[in-house]
Amino acid sequence: MSPKFKKRLSLIIPLILAVFFGWYTFSKLPVSTIIPFVKSANYWWIGLGVFFGLLSHLSRAYRWKYLLEPMGYQIKLPNSIMAVFITYLANYGIPRSGEVLRAAVLTTYEDVPFEKSFGTIVAERMADLLVMLGIITITLILEFDFIVELLQKSFQPKKLMLLVAAGIILIALVVLSIKRSTSKFAIKVKTFLKGLIEGMMSIFKMKHKWAFIAHTLFIWGMYILMFYVTTFALPDLTNVSIGAILVAFISASFTIAATNGGIFVYPAAVMAAFTVFGIAKDPSFAFGWIMWSSQTIMIIIAGSLSFIYLPIYNRIK
Repeated sequence: MSPKFKKRLSLIIPLILAVFFGWYTFSKLPVSTIIPFVKSANYWWIGLGVFFGLLSHLSRAYRWKYLLEPMGYQIKLPNSIMAVFITYLANYGIPRSGEVLRAAVLTTYEDVPFEKSFGTIVAERMADLLVMLGIITITLILEFDFIVELLQKSFQPKKLMLLVAAGIILIALVVLSIKRSTSKFAIKVKTFLKGLIEGMMSIFKMKHKWAFIAHTLFIWGMYILMFYVTTFALPDLTNVSIGAILVAFISASFTIAATNGGIFVYPAAVMAAFTVFGIAKDPSFAFGWIMWSSQTIMIIIAGSLSFIYLPIYNRIK
């Protein structure tokens, strides 16, 4: 299998999965049953959820400055904000491509080496992962039986462990061969990895560690809060337990990471989580679509404006 064909598969498979899950979801629950919930929804709560989502993105953009400062880079906040929105918008097309574009924005407009800015993004993801693990732990305590059942249905532990072990061995062999090589390609890879590691290690050299931690907690607090307040938009979901909300939030978050921004799959994941707690399918599915659509519209507007205004802003400056 040629590298070009593999690259095409990496682009096509997520889209195929999104279309399949979309077809499956719509075949199980007609759209006509959702429309009444959308029409009767309280859009004040939806707007509040969008506002909390917007705050989380702005906080993420500001937090990024703390990681770049130890390496001697003082970036403009507008560039950081626009780069973050471009990231989310790009991920709707190709999963995880936004992180590359985000680092490229700083390389183009702030003269930050790509490998260093990308390293800080990896460091960010490490911090976010720790918070996500904390949320999962809290949810596991609140809904232990449900989480165990969900994981057993979704994953096969033995196969997962074998894949992880094979991946570690492969990475170790590649790193060892590059380390010993003196070719031009190996030198370029070493330079890139050195910058990447420097960017990742910036999280330990920050002057404003507590501010970084506060922003990280704020970002995830806003994520959960936007999810929670939007449930008030539908009368059928006003009494949803915090355990159900956290389970649905975690399930929906995984779909965003696995597909193109959770398209089609996000509402299905929310519905699957809520129905386990005895909540009716129709309002659960409607809530999933309302939640996903409201945040997506915000990202499309902000991301598109960022794409347009970014070169204009930097040309003026």
